[in-house]
Amino acid sequence: MRMARNFYLLLSDYLLFIIVVAATTVIPLWSRFFGKKKTRTKADYVFATGAVSAVSMMLSIARGTLGVRSFLGFPSEQFYRGAGMWETLYGMVTAYPIVAFVFIPVYFNLGITSVYQYIELRFNSRLVRCLASGTYIFRSILNLGVTVFTPTVALYTIIGIPIWMSLLAITIISILFNLLGGLKQAITADVIQVVVTIVVSVAIIIQSTIIAGGVTDVLKENYDSGRLNFFNFTGSMKTRVDTTSAWLGQLFMSLSLFGCQQNFVQRYLSMKSIKQVTRMLMLNIPVIIFLFSLSWIVGMCIYSVYSDCDPLKFGYTKSADAILPFYIQDKYSFIPGLIGIFLSTLFNSALILNVSNLNSLATVTWEDFLSHLPQFKGMPDKKQLKIIKFIGSVYGLMIMGVGFSVQLLSGVIESAQLMTSATSGPLLGVFLLAILVPFANWKGASVGMIMSHLIILSITFGHLQVDKSVQFLETSITGCTNATFSSDIQAPAMSMLINLSHNNPIVVDHWMENTTKSALMQSTAAPLQNLLNEIFSISYMYYSCIGTCITVVIGSIVSLLTMSKDDAYESKYIHQFVFKLTKVFPGYCYLFSDEHQLTDSLQKHSPKGKSNVIVEHDNYAFDIKSEETKDSSMNGSNITHVVSDVHNQMHECEKYRKLEDV
Repeated sequence: MRMARNFYLLLSDYLLFIIVVAATTVIPLWSRFFGKKKTRTKADYVFATGAVSAVSMMLSIARGTLGVRSFLGFPSEQFYRGAGMWETLYGMVTAYPIVAFVFIPVYFNLGITSVYQYIELRFNSRLVRCLASGTYIFRSILNLGVTVFTPTVALYTIIGIPIWMSLLAITIISILFNLLGGLKQAITADVIQVVVTIVVSVAIIIQSTIIAGGVTDVLKENYDSGRLNFFNFTGSMKTRVDTTSAWLGQLFMSLSLFGCQQNFVQRYLSMKSIKQVTRMLMLNIPVIIFLFSLSWIVGMCIYSVYSDCDPLKFGYTKSADAILPFYIQDKYSFIPGLIGIFLSTLFNSALILNVSNLNSLATVTWEDFLSHLPQFKGMPDKKQLKIIKFIGSVYGLMIMGVGFSVQLLSGVIESAQLMTSATSGPLLGVFLLAILVPFANWKGASVGMIMSHLIILSITFGHLQVDKSVQFLETSITGCTNATFSSDIQAPAMSMLINLSHNNPIVVDHWMENTTKSALMQSTAAPLQNLLNEIFSISYMYYSCIGTCITVVIGSIVSLLTMSKDDAYESKYIHQFVFKLTKVFPGYCYLFSDEHQLTDSLQKHSPKGKSNVIVEHDNYAFDIKSEETKDSSMNGSNITHVVSDVHNQMHECEKYRKLEDV
């Protein structure tokens, strides 16, 4: 689609676009330039040191679940496929109390900076920690590359901003945030973006409802056309989405995001108490229901306006995802600056999500990979902060590079979504092993994660090779005339917004046609190939669930087969309810094989020249060094405290299980 607008309307769009983007950038950083000057520490950057209100934190966490693809994609999904994906909300809502009462009580008082630091403390293994944090980094870079690219095509198509310029602007502003701000500034920007998104969405809903004839007509049009298809239980795992896959798949993906991903856990740990985190998460449920549903209601309203003239079928767009930008151009082009505000919302959605994740990516990279290198040990806090900010800037450039590559590839957006689901299972699985399986050890966790990655990624790439036709719900063009759409819009020969790659153009005249290629292949292929096709045809909504189960099952089996007293750990690293049930689990409480093992561990971290330490039996054989989150060495009082803790925990364990003689 092309805009044929006069100069003054186009100028107003540019001005409003620049003003809104500038406001979103400057307001969060205002205190940095004009507020009270103070020395900034790593804690300020990573945790905002308790300076963020509960309401802001709540909106930021809700915002973190909804990206620019949601703002553009949900209305399209409702318009062309119905409300099936809307039911993923069930999984998100179910995940919140599980995170609040299972994950947070374990994390909160450990004094950790990276959530993956907990994995090392629990399993006493750098390998498992690096596997978990590497999974997070890989997933984030891939998804953020797609995220920052998504609004750039709309900006080019509607107001002519080149794609490279949009990507460069997002990257520069993101790096600016990273260098001058921290978690507090990222949360403030999140809140501003939430407010702008709500205002834009509500404006569309009100105006389109009036055009459609009222709320009753909107509901009737969607219901009669089969677009309010809730509670659809098909019983097939090959169905793209039904109620079961929407709830179950999103539950596991949400647990992986809310409970195991750095950018979310980092926000939880910046709050003052577990009680405050729990209250915030529970109060966030109605907030996420409202924000998540807004875009779906927008889709319902837009469909009611275009129910008798589908722009895609009529040839005015060539992508289902273009329906919202098309509607804005069609119905709001006469209002000066409104299209600019809408485009700034898309731009900021990608920008703020990028900013928030740069902070988390840099923190994870420093804490999980670099801080353990000899040349960085004992480094002052200020130097650590400079390095973390530099790492964040490097990630900003890397994400921009991925964004540029997106336009050269075919189907990369769907591939990124599949990759997210594929990596959610192994990541969630290793955390469930750590928190809920008391006999799990590092050998089981690492084997479980690696096997899960290999199996799920194989299914994912196989899925991409299976020819699956996309079925849209029926739409109509019976009401289309030359005057149906705004005179400012011209039907294009080719729309960039649809076609991210010219390799797979969408032929509008045949968009409902089904292919028989897959059926022919299955009828002639060998039985093994048929079996593989069945596996590869499983909906990607189940990948997170399957990956989690593989990790937990294989990890548990390997752990039982390789149990050793060297795998013991402190009871605070598992959920306390599980700890009380450990009497029924084998191999939980261990003693050191001899006194010298504890002596060696304590002497390793004692000040030089002070090797005479008190020796006690340690029931948990944890790596004391991995527990040090603030100090690089232990003085005499620290050692006495550790020995006292070990002694107390040994007796605590004895209450639940009789210790065997060594």
